[in-house]
Amino acid sequence: MRGRLLAIAGLVAVVASAWLTSGATARPSATPPLTIYAAASLTEVFKALDGAQHFSFAGSNALETQIRNGAPVDVFASAAPLNTQRLFKAGIVDKPVTFTANRLALIVPKSNPAGIRSIYDLRSKPVKLVVAAPAVPAGGYTLSVLRKMGLSSVLGKVVSRESDVKAVTGKVALGQADAGFVYVTDARPVSDQVSVIRIPAWAQPRVRYEIAVVSKSPNKTAAQAWVRMILSAKGQTALKHAGFLPLPKASS
Repeated sequence: MRGRLLAIAGLVAVVASAWLTSGATARPSATPPLTIYAAASLTEVFKALDGAQHFSFAGSNALETQIRNGAPVDVFASAAPLNTQRLFKAGIVDKPVTFTANRLALIVPKSNPAGIRSIYDLRSKPVKLVVAAPAVPAGGYTLSVLRKMGLSSVLGKVVSRESDVKAVTGKVALGQADAGFVYVTDARPVSDQVSVIRIPAWAQPRVRYEIAVVSKSPNKTAAQAWVRMILSAKGQTALKHAGFLPLPKASS
């Protein structure tokens, strides 16, 4: 009798072990977080939209260089088509798509020590101006605005050229500069520290953002799904609430 009970107990143990092993195998493994490189201006909205992913935010030009040099990235979101299109032509990313747009603005500290009321005041007042470096999308857009408005001469008042638009925003918010050119969306998180001076619609550059899956991504299916989420109603609503413009009709 004792031997029979031991045999039954052994059989139960074997069956239970097999069931647990089978269950562990059948249980889907957790999807690893994606590594997403994105323009600095997307920091707040992307983190709020999906905090489960690994993000790296910087100037789009710097991110492009890192991806070109082999950084292990799944998705690249740029503040200018130039960066994604160059990588696409090199076969490094899949075909990029436009996912949102933005506007440029001039910001000044709330205290406004230079007394700037208009962009044209940059020409007539002694100001410390800070801008993004020319290779950064925001820097290129700034040059375009100043050229259109006949204000290229104010570049002589630039005291700092920053590596990304968040650095420009930070310097103005902290009162380390009298004015700076940033995206409208960058002014929102520091609205208690800066005032926004709008740029006329006729002088606005076409600020178009593109996103692409990196061709060698080991998580390509998940990366493609993430891009679709950004293009979906959920993603577009989040971008709109953050101050970005609706998806342009002439998207690529």
